[in-house]
Amino acid sequence: MKFLKKFLLWFITPLMGIIVLMYIFDVDYLLRAVRTIYFRGETTAFLDDYKEFPNRTIEKGTTQPWAIHNDYNKVEATERLEKAHKDLETVAYLIIKNDSIWHESYYNDYTKDSKSNSFSMAKSVVSAAMFKAIEEGKIKSLDQKVGDFFPQFNEGMGARMTVGDLSSMASGLSWDEKYYSPFSIVTRAYFDDKLEEVILGLEVVEEPGQEFKYLSGATQLLAMVVVKATNQKLSDYVSQKFWKPMGAANEALWQVDNLDGIEKAYCCIGSNARDFSRFGKLFAHNGNWNGTQLLDSIAIAKMTTPRFDNAPEYGYGWWLKEYLGKKVYYMRGHLGQFVIVIPEDNIIITRLGHLKGLQTNTDAHSNDLYVYIDEAYKMMGMMQPNEGEGNSKPLTEVDAAFSK
Repeated sequence: MKFLKKFLLWFITPLMGIIVLMYIFDVDYLLRAVRTIYFRGETTAFLDDYKEFPNRTIEKGTTQPWAIHNDYNKVEATERLEKAHKDLETVAYLIIKNDSIWHESYYNDYTKDSKSNSFSMAKSVVSAAMFKAIEEGKIKSLDQKVGDFFPQFNEGMGARMTVGDLSSMASGLSWDEKYYSPFSIVTRAYFDDKLEEVILGLEVVEEPGQEFKYLSGATQLLAMVVVKATNQKLSDYVSQKFWKPMGAANEALWQVDNLDGIEKAYCCIGSNARDFSRFGKLFAHNGNWNGTQLLDSIAIAKMTTPRFDNAPEYGYGWWLKEYLGKKVYYMRGHLGQFVIVIPEDNIIITRLGHLKGLQTNTDAHSNDLYVYIDEAYKMMGMMQPNEGEGNSKPLTEVDAAFSK
């Protein structure tokens, strides 16, 4: 008994000391990280972690079911696609052709209604919300200064930072994207329960509006601007302007930093493949949803056009690619979440899962993106087996480049 008391004293005393030091050095957010991520054996945020955080509901309205194509699931996934699904632990893969679900596969007990984390696909939603606020006159234009909403950014280079700079990833903010470092700012933002303080504590350290630099903090600040401009919670605004009018089948969940706090807007919408795909359909039809213009077509064109000549991979909240001679734009999230839009053929490809393909320094797009597109086209009989050869990412290289 004495030994047990000594052991507990030996164990608890240092532990309490560590916890006190965490608060002293302002890294107490790590306690939440350890509890929700690291004790589970994970090294980063994971697909189902929305269950571990408080959430705010994105309310749905009257459901508008997807049309089911006459050839629904008549063609099996190619061998190469199934290998990708297995290697990268896909949980959902959809091909939507001419606004009808043509192919649909789920894995690991996921279904059409299973929620998973959007991660940075949410950035596309936030930029859409910003353009809607501009359309409604609640934000003046892409050139309105962030300092009009948050005076903290009215000095130095920050005084020149615009809402358009935030959406196009040209903010100049002090931020890093080290997802696997427990001490990075992006990790703090994910676990801190005072997210607004974290964001308003950032500085503008590079001239804004000059070049593309992907920073999640920029989208978080943009969402805070939208909230101020609209005087609505972000979840409510997105519900009113998009989720309800698009007839989502399920309510979505948006992670918040605390029960009375703000949405983690650079990430973290919990929804399913069919409902995420509705944003693909909206953009494929230039903002028109079944006859109702939810977002101005000019805004869609702006979001899906590069701002900078030396960064053709990004517009305003959407990733961009010319592939197979076609314009492709897509929502993208950590661990390989995709809603891919190919408007020329009215094709939407949605993939959700646990792992993404290899991201190289020579290509802004991860290698699995090409697999999801190539194999969808082969399945639909719209591409010959060798048609992908000679493009920016040879198929054989993609095959060899899956990485955990």
